[in-house]
Order: sequence, then structure tokens, then C-alpha cells
Amino acid sequence: MAQYTMQEMNLPNEEGKRLLYPRMVLAKRVGLQEVAEALERSSTYTTSDVIGVLQGVARELAWLMAQGHPVKLDGIGTFTPALTLRKGKEREEEDGKGGRRNAQSLQVGKIHFKPEKELLQETERRCHLERSQQSYTRSSTVYTPEQRLARAQEFLETHPYLTVRDYMSLTGLKRTSATTELKRLAGTEGSGLAISGFGKHRVYVRKRD
Repeated sequence: MAQYTMQEMNLPNEEGKRLLYPRMVLAKRVGLQEVAEALERSSTYTTSDVIGVLQGVARELAWLMAQGHPVKLDGIGTFTPALTLRKGKEREEEDGKGGRRNAQSLQVGKIHFKPEKELLQETERRCHLERSQQSYTRSSTVYTPEQRLARAQEFLETHPYLTVRDYMSLTGLKRTSATTELKRLAGTEGSGLAISGFGKHRVYVRKRD
């Protein structure tokens, strides 16, 4: 059974009151091996068969999106590739300043996922909620410092860089706190984070060993 908690929004409403909104308490992350084992128990396929098929689907998704195709998997959702600038490349400005960005300045930096209605409905049908024993809290204190670092590290496994806005979204911290914490983490040995760029173009990347 899944749990939920009521969390205080960072910004007040028009009357100046802080409102609460529901947030699911996420349990342990499930990986490919566990998904494959679960499918083996409910089908005639072996765990190895399932892993092989899913890995093949991942390769084909990557190839098709690399050709510019959004890919729709019925009952699951649509995967759409999105471009970002490579590290150290500045945005092209409308007035032509800073030069034009060519293909070598760009990379596939994100993949957007839009779930199918059927997936949402099936998830809702199977979801039975109970309220967590933990009391509500402001979003900036939902995660411990260690959990916030782990979320940043996990984000950088699939993204070329992390912005302050990304970190705010991941952790619920306000801008000042998020900026201060990221600077501290980038200067901490073993955090796995490093700073790239300067000023408004500063981002955080995985530290190279």
C-alpha cells in the first residue's frame, strides 16, 4: 500500500495563506531485474527473456529518437527527444550576437515522457493509499541533505547538467538555499558534483574521476 503526506507549498495563495497539497511518499526504487522477475512470475517468459526484450526496446527507442521520431508505445506513453546546448556553449540570441549555433553545439539532453491515459487509469485503479505517520512539512525539508544529494546525483545520470532551477524542483528548496547548497556540494570531496560555466550560465555537472 502506498503512503501519502500533506506538504506545505513554498508560495502562499492570494490571501497569504500557505496551502497543503498531497505528495506520495516514494518507496524503494524498482529496477529492471525486479520488473523482469515479476513478469516471469506472471507469464511464460523467463527473466532473461524479459531483460533481453526490454534492453532491445531501449536500443530501438534510442535509435528512432536519434532520427527525430517521437515514439508512442500503446498503453505506456510517448517518448520525445529534446535538444540542449552542449556544455560551455552559449545560447543563440535573436539579434545575432554570440554567433549561430551549429549541430556540433547541440546534443540530445532530455527525453520527455507523456504517459498514456490507460497507464494513468491502471495506476490509479491499483493504487490504495494510506496517510503516512510523518507530519506535513514544508517542501524544503521533505528530504534530508543526504537525500537531496542522492537526487542530484541520480538526475545527472540521465542529464548532461543540473541547474539551480532543476535542484529546486528536485528538492523543494527555495532559490537562495538551493544555490548555496549546490555551491557547497560542488566544493565537497566525494559529492560527485562540479561547477561548469560562470554567472547566469553556471550549471552543475558530474565530477570526472
